[in-house]
Amino acid sequence: MDQRVSTVTCEVTAHVSVAKGSPVPLPAELGYGITDPYAVRLSLGSSTCRPVTWFFARDLLSGGLGRATGRGDVRVIPGYGRQSGSLRVVLSNSAGTAVVELAAREVAAFLRRTFTLVPAGTESVHLDIDGAIAELIESRR
Repeated sequence: MDQRVSTVTCEVTAHVSVAKGSPVPLPAELGYGITDPYAVRLSLGSSTCRPVTWFFARDLLSGGLGRATGRGDVRVIPGYGRQSGSLRVVLSNSAGTAVVELAAREVAAFLRRTFTLVPAGTESVHLDIDGAIAELIESRR
């Protein structure tokens, strides 16, 4: 029986701030799955309540470790000065903007595991295009 790993998760503590409020620590989880090889998931909040979840490009998160990346709804900014060990993920939507601060070391370790599972440039090999088309056709009926 083949039991290959198909997901990577990492529980972290996020420090979330909105508007001019002070950062609030929240449990968070980073997730990655082979079935959606271009995306990572960031879920904020405990598993006992309904977490707030954002999906965005794995390359965006990876690039943000070294330089500011992204435009629009998701931006990733590496820490600097006293916050050099942090990584800021800025999430925006029509309701407002939140700054999520994560430990850069934990994010880097998570990303290494995702790139071990699906190396950069091989993401398309893991897509089930035929299954996605069949699902779309079925949903239109």
